[in-house]
Amino acid sequence: MNYRHVYHAGNFADVVKHAILVRIVDYLKRKDKAFRVIDTHAGIGLYDLTSEAAQKTGEWQGGIGRVIDAAVDPAAAALLSPYLDAVRAFNPGGGVRFYPGSPRLVRHLLRPQDRLTAVELHPADAETLKQEFAGDFQTRVIPLDGWLALGAQLPPKEKRGLVLIDPPFEETGEFERIAAKLAKAHRRWPGGVYAVWYPVKDRQAAERFRDSFRAGGIPRVLDVSLTIRGAGPVPRLDGTGMLIVNPPFPLAGELETMLPVLARLLADGPGAAWRVEELAGEAPQT
Repeated sequence: MNYRHVYHAGNFADVVKHAILVRIVDYLKRKDKAFRVIDTHAGIGLYDLTSEAAQKTGEWQGGIGRVIDAAVDPAAAALLSPYLDAVRAFNPGGGVRFYPGSPRLVRHLLRPQDRLTAVELHPADAETLKQEFAGDFQTRVIPLDGWLALGAQLPPKEKRGLVLIDPPFEETGEFERIAAKLAKAHRRWPGGVYAVWYPVKDRQAAERFRDSFRAGGIPRVLDVSLTIRGAGPVPRLDGTGMLIVNPPFPLAGELETMLPVLARLLADGPGAAWRVEELAGEAPQT
């Protein structure tokens, strides 16, 4: 309840997370059939990077500020352009004053037949989000704990789509809670795509989290991580990770093209690295 994403909007973790998010949504749009995106920890939708809170940390300058106008090779540029074009759409005057959070990015990309469910627990942020999407019949805002809402929303009536899980990691045991909640959600809707963001701060905890999926239980799990520096003596947010259940078929190859470019642009010291790893493959045939 104390977490406010405005302090971190547009930082390196947002760039990586949202670039992956847009690739998944782009893939879902390849079929005409409607889909739904469920965003369990949605935030306020759009962030003013000139606000006092955003200026207090200035984290966006080491994130989207480095990437928005960077020259990159054509293959990576083609994959990043839907994400960067969406950011530019909220900044028609150029530069980056406004940064779209995940619900705003997703809504920008939806077709008329697609739907968004945005869930936010923080009362003030939920109200801001409601105002952001007031009158939008394709978007439903639910002021509720994302984990509670998830049970009620699965499976969606569209039977196709993505669940984005992006908790603030304010509480201890968050990795364990995510693993348990994700397993339960997958049992309710095994055909959905799930994208779970996690911080690379306590590296041992992050590796134990990955190990829990290597051990099996959920088939088809892809892990993606990017660190902007090597590990130091004091734990800090060195990197960002995303665990993807039922990843779209082209995604791993796309990320192997995108992530080296992002690692170079976002690096904050020696030891910047990236990784794409299949933690679990197809379920065995019975």
